[in-house]
Amino acid sequence: MAIDPAAAALLEQFATSGAPPMNEMPPTEAREVAQGFLALAGPGEEVADVSNRSIPGPASDIPVRIYTPAGAPEGLLPCLVYFHGGGWVIGDLDALDSTLRALANRAGAKIVSVGYRLSPEHKFPAPLDDCFAALRWVADHGRDIGVDPEHLAVGGDSAGGTLAAGVTLRARDEGGPALDLQVLVYPVTNHGFDTPSYRENGDGYLLTKDLMVWFWDHYLAVASDGGNPLASPLRSEDLSNLPPAVVITGEYDPLRDEGEAYAAKLTEAGVPVTHTRYDGQIHAFWQMPAMFPAAQRAIEQVAGELRTSFANRPAPT
Repeated sequence: MAIDPAAAALLEQFATSGAPPMNEMPPTEAREVAQGFLALAGPGEEVADVSNRSIPGPASDIPVRIYTPAGAPEGLLPCLVYFHGGGWVIGDLDALDSTLRALANRAGAKIVSVGYRLSPEHKFPAPLDDCFAALRWVADHGRDIGVDPEHLAVGGDSAGGTLAAGVTLRARDEGGPALDLQVLVYPVTNHGFDTPSYRENGDGYLLTKDLMVWFWDHYLAVASDGGNPLASPLRSEDLSNLPPAVVITGEYDPLRDEGEAYAAKLTEAGVPVTHTRYDGQIHAFWQMPAMFPAAQRAIEQVAGELRTSFANRPAPT
């Protein structure tokens, strides 16, 4: 399918800007440049409440942002614990604010967005440790913030999708908490750059192969860590007994094939998977709902999957 007109316009804007690529910048400068994407997300919807707080982490306090959907009924609500993307190097609680506001409203669920530590200052597994600690905190203290700890999901986009997959594996192997759903939006699933989608889309489509190499180099303390299934979940030898998954990929994304390979491997392991490839889309469309109608469709899709999953799983006896 032809590239989405909104994506083509964005790529043209970047091509004519004259700005150097992020992978030629130090991380601190790249983080400042990434703030420019916030305007492309558009104004966020009104929700019933947004609150920022800190929770205990394994090394330091972790900032989180808690969204309460508009029209929320009295009582405890199910909750999505969400991890933003940005190659483990860039991104913050503002990066997905517009998307998460809309998702909270449509899913009728609380969302706890996690500001985990970034690399290269904090390399693997520090960001994952923060994310797992945040999930455990929500499970243990959720009632204090209006969350039903019996109905939890995790999700993330790009590197955040990797973290969500890793957290799901740890929750299975380390005694919970039980999860209703994992939401993986164009996730990074493998430390490698040799797929057809990398060859087809590794240059000229916003996220490049060179930038992914830069991200991985900052994230990993040693290259061999890339073989760890918690960094590269596609390399896990056992994906059984995991919660159902929603996997979203984009046609013109270099990460397309590894996301789809992970969806297929989950299916082979007996995990229910809903996979949707958004044709014509580039990486990062999910975080720009004001620019991409496809992002609005994806938000509706994920919200529907969350509603169904929260409604269908019985509380433990």
